[in-house]
Amino acid sequence: MGPSTITRGTNVNITDAEELARTLDARDALAPMREKFDIPADVLHFDGNSLGPLTLRSREVLHHTIDVEWRERLIRSWDEDWLAMPMRVGNMIAPLIGATQDSVISCDNTSINLHKALMSAVALRPGRTEIVIDINNFPTDIYIAQSVADQHGMTLVAVPAEEIIGAISDHTAVVTATHVDYRTAKILDAAAITATAHKHGALMVWDLAHTVGAVPFDARALDIDFAVGCCYKYLNGGPGAPAFIHVAPRLLAESGQPLQGWWGHESPFDFDIHFRPAPGISRFLTGTTTVLSMKSLEAALEIFSGVSMAEIRAKSMGLTRLFVDLFDSHLAARGFVLSSPRDPETRGSHVALGFAGGKALVDQMASQGIIADFRPPDLMRFGFAPLYNSYRDVVALVEYLARF
Repeated sequence: MGPSTITRGTNVNITDAEELARTLDARDALAPMREKFDIPADVLHFDGNSLGPLTLRSREVLHHTIDVEWRERLIRSWDEDWLAMPMRVGNMIAPLIGATQDSVISCDNTSINLHKALMSAVALRPGRTEIVIDINNFPTDIYIAQSVADQHGMTLVAVPAEEIIGAISDHTAVVTATHVDYRTAKILDAAAITATAHKHGALMVWDLAHTVGAVPFDARALDIDFAVGCCYKYLNGGPGAPAFIHVAPRLLAESGQPLQGWWGHESPFDFDIHFRPAPGISRFLTGTTTVLSMKSLEAALEIFSGVSMAEIRAKSMGLTRLFVDLFDSHLAARGFVLSSPRDPETRGSHVALGFAGGKALVDQMASQGIIADFRPPDLMRFGFAPLYNSYRDVVALVEYLARF
């Protein structure tokens, strides 16, 4: 057994795995980040791909927001702080997806922002008749895309990820897909898909819900057109945290969106009855900011200012690699099936295992303080968040699963 991995196919005992985990944790530059999270001592959290845990900073900021900004400052807090939050938070998210400043704004939820992006993209490509989508996208993406297609009398071309490139044609107005598959954690080839869309004159909308905060993404280098994503998974913003939308700067001046609310107005406090879109990314706002949720998100994002996505990705690959190696030694013969890519380069930050009794097992684990999640028909998903999960957590998880 080498210093940083376990040889696949060997019968590795848990004692050796624990020794390796201690070594890796001792070397881990991100290990101190765990102290910034308020995770109960008796809980092992492997669900950051669904809901990240509470940060201590979010707790602190929320108390201040309630006790001072809301209780004492009241409506004055809008001018003093709250009005600027969507852009400020968007600019904290921008470097995590490789976007330029002032091209990301935080607002609404992923479904609404996807609707905005698709409607804007279709309007920018008049006369085209098709929207191409990954049929394995999270269902809300498919529902939203179908609604946009229906409103414009277009055809929704839904195909598996490996068939997207072949489905794009000169009839395609927009292509949309999820960069990291929410079930299997497979990473799609964003460069090839985006380049093919552009080759045919189509626009590209990426859903980064399982990417942001865990897997590097370079919006500028990829020259993507739009991106959306949620902030309560690896960004730890809190349940129902505001989402985000990114629009390429080259498109901002000509882009519009269908939900023309007062926050997207050029001068919202003029109370003009005629809508004039705000300059830049602010035109993608709609209604009033959800202050408490956004305050929690902003506080949680502070953690990312002290780490790099390269560090995060390296540890993510290390955690999932260890889990997959131990799967081979301890779980494969017990009825578990690896449903995520073996190659860590094409795997996001969670690992899915197929198991016939998966739902009951996930529920049983939760009752004992081991938090994972389940997706039909039989997938147990284990998220490995580099900011708070350790290598010893991985070994403890395998020890538990190996009992079944």
